[in-house]
Amino acid sequence: MVDQLIRATAAEGGIRAVGVITTRLTDEARQRHKLSYVSTAALGRTMAAGLLIASSMKRAESRVNIRIRGDGPLGGIMADAGTDGTVRGYVDNPDVELPPNSKGKLDVGGAVGQEGYVYVVRDVGYGYPYSSTVELVSGEIGDDLTNYLVTSEQTPSALVLGVFVDVKGVQAAGGVLVQILPKAATDEALVTLLESRIAKLQGFTPLLQAGKTLPVIFEELLGDLGLEILPETQIVRFHCGCSFDRVLGALKLLGTEELQDMIEKDDGAEATCHFCNEVYKADSKHLAGLIDELQVEARS
Repeated sequence: MVDQLIRATAAEGGIRAVGVITTRLTDEARQRHKLSYVSTAALGRTMAAGLLIASSMKRAESRVNIRIRGDGPLGGIMADAGTDGTVRGYVDNPDVELPPNSKGKLDVGGAVGQEGYVYVVRDVGYGYPYSSTVELVSGEIGDDLTNYLVTSEQTPSALVLGVFVDVKGVQAAGGVLVQILPKAATDEALVTLLESRIAKLQGFTPLLQAGKTLPVIFEELLGDLGLEILPETQIVRFHCGCSFDRVLGALKLLGTEELQDMIEKDDGAEATCHFCNEVYKADSKHLAGLIDELQVEARS
């Protein structure tokens, strides 16, 4: 199934639902960063959540940055997602592995830790980005970002995320976000009904493994509440905007002396992008060219 995001409404516009399948892009992240099973699950959940949260933003250039830092061995998680359907991310310690938790599942909560913070930055494409910080709830990602949505955005929300990975790679990944908008938030019976249905879900990846599509999942959750699935299906993918030219631009900021030192000691320079793990190598000729540019700029 292709990686995709779809949107829906229900209860005469009082409920907003978004679903995303991120199997392929999560596996690309696993391969790029050489992630362990548990770090694949942690990053995959965070990237899916980033796409779901970004989907409500209006401008094409809007993006959401999610940074999770707990006291567990995984260190930090960073995901950057845009309304254009692109996402990228990394974890501080990609090789961390833990035994399964008490439920026999990947121990994401143990890897992330239960003490720490979630930092969310919304860049709406103009002005200053909006940032918010909340404490970790469980380290399981879904609970923590649901708490962010309820606490910081004051929107009753349920976020169900999942990543299933085995020796062959990522077999299923994605998530569903359901939010009750202000016009329906006072309907206690509706809120209770949704909470009970979402609580019965046994995770997200089992639904995909059972062959259920996003429309089918929405139908089971909201079909009797006036469900309307919007016609547009958005393709989502792992994408990083780094490039060799950007690396050269960053190296140029080091100045003539530092660049000359790199030429003499290392015969060049090497840089690795944190987000996609792409390695860029600039040889002595590239660095000499940067020095020439700096000298010309200094004389002008």
